[in-house]
Amino acid sequence: MGTHFQGTEQERLALDGYIKLARAAESVSFRINDHLREHELTISQFGVLEALFHLGPMQVGELGGKILKSSGNMTLVIDNLERHGLVRRARREDDRRRIDVHLTEKGEALVAAVLPAHVAGVVRAFSALT
Repeated sequence: MGTHFQGTEQERLALDGYIKLARAAESVSFRINDHLREHELTISQFGVLEALFHLGPMQVGELGGKILKSSGNMTLVIDNLERHGLVRRARREDDRRRIDVHLTEKGEALVAAVLPAHVAGVVRAFSALT
């Protein structure tokens, strides 16, 4: 698919490559994360749960960095996870200004249940690659 951009040949090729790469990444992500709908989770929500499962409690900004989301988006994602009892926020004892997000037992159980399907989806999506 062409572009209406009137830049140099190098700029047009770079833009075209970027668009194709972004579409491919979105397509792979959709296929890999299809199973999340069964658990009523978004990709961002699962990303937060998975990060906490593997890395332990983190601040909102740290979580955003791990799953490449803005702090504003992270607040909404964590609010929704907290509402469902999957995570909890807690002030640090050593520095009351800092608030960490923790996985609850319910959140741990959900990640443990969803992770095998997630891994299987990744394996399926990348099985054609050598």
